[in-house]
Amino acid sequence: MPISANPLFISAAHKSSGKTTITIGLLAALKNKGLKVQPFKKGPDYIDPLWHGSASGRPCYTLDFNTMSRDEILQLVSRKMTACDISLIEGNKGLYDGLDLDGSNSNAAVSKLVDAPVILVLDTRGMTRGIAPLILGYQDFDPGINIAGVILNQLGGSRHESKLRAVIEHYTDVVVLGAVHKDKRLEIVERHLGLMPSNEDGEAQKKITDIGAVISSQVDLNKIIEISHLHSPKHLKSPIKSVPNTQPVKTQIRLAYINDSAFGFYYPGDLEALEAAGAELIEVNSLLDKHLPENIDGLFIGGGFPEERLEGLYANQSFRQSVFDAIEDGLPTYAECGGLMYLCRSIISEYQGNQQQTNMVGIIPADAQMEETPQGRGLICFSETSSMPWPRQPGKAQSSKETPHNKANETESTISAHEFHYSHLINITEPLNFAYKIHRGSGIDGHHDGIVYKNLLACYAHLQDTNQNHWAKRFIQFIHEQKSN
Repeated sequence: MPISANPLFISAAHKSSGKTTITIGLLAALKNKGLKVQPFKKGPDYIDPLWHGSASGRPCYTLDFNTMSRDEILQLVSRKMTACDISLIEGNKGLYDGLDLDGSNSNAAVSKLVDAPVILVLDTRGMTRGIAPLILGYQDFDPGINIAGVILNQLGGSRHESKLRAVIEHYTDVVVLGAVHKDKRLEIVERHLGLMPSNEDGEAQKKITDIGAVISSQVDLNKIIEISHLHSPKHLKSPIKSVPNTQPVKTQIRLAYINDSAFGFYYPGDLEALEAAGAELIEVNSLLDKHLPENIDGLFIGGGFPEERLEGLYANQSFRQSVFDAIEDGLPTYAECGGLMYLCRSIISEYQGNQQQTNMVGIIPADAQMEETPQGRGLICFSETSSMPWPRQPGKAQSSKETPHNKANETESTISAHEFHYSHLINITEPLNFAYKIHRGSGIDGHHDGIVYKNLLACYAHLQDTNQNHWAKRFIQFIHEQKSN
């Protein structure tokens, strides 16, 4: 008998509580029970969704108040849940954490928006009786949030678990859904953006299997399924009426995109939007392929960690040369963050205490210098300049209900995106032409982003194809125009 596809929200009291690992384990364990599990992640984020997608076998979709309206989030969750048995939404940071004082862009706001009960993951290291006021406080802070249960994490042993269970049972009415003990099998290598991406970890599937086995043995999966089955979200039973998704048009554009352990940051929704606009997506590997595929009409280079694959990227000189030649010959190309770095003359990074400079494609007259601290982080807002090669159509103002939540979005011409980069450009030897004027964030120089050269657009900003900025269709239209010239 199919299970109701109702969302459950996995959150925590604070970041680094282990909720991502718990979510990975839940996805794998539920999938192993034969369920179709749909993951979501409150974003912006690329890394956790890669793990969630690998664990569930289904693409993980990002929910972001900064780039999406509330209606869009509701519609996306409702649409993607129709073909699944159960869905999990992982939050970021703590349940009530967010940019705004009123909590309107917090994790709690997402759970309330989609009417999803919350499962709270609690890092119990060093805790005994103090866990009770923590739970009670989270319940009382916003009575509109349904905390359906807790998963105790990082337990020190059976005595620790027994004490915590007794305290929670005595002082609260919250159900303990699981008790996860410290276990090396649950450890995933971390990096400055969080977990190491699963597309870089050769042992990712084994790690997911191990995590799923641990969670399956220490978390009450049947109770979690029951919570999902019993809960009936009022918003998602009758999805908001909106213009239906346009059916994919006949494939007319061959769009190559680099997808490997150096470049793997792509939103599934963006790739779907590109296909819906008529693109045939051709996956290429910058580390293994000797050159770009023949007869392609465009190129997309997403973000990633090229600084972690310098040796392999440098060694594949023929591929780098083919990228250089293609862009120089006018191939429409879009590159984000790691893709921007790859197109520079070189990437300068620390290696065993010494600076190492590694040649890259060289189409951008600058070097990408890695630093120890973020050079751009979080929400970025910008408007397009007259140099934008595929600009938004003017005169199409959006209604207020279709405007993304963030207060920094001051006018209809402002685009919201996100950036997170430890590199910045140095040794710029030629004047740069920019597509974006920065209103909030860092971009390339604190004032501009989006380098334009011939038919190339390369930026630090990560775009998301949403109602505020349907970039995928515009990029494909631009490719059409260049192809017909």
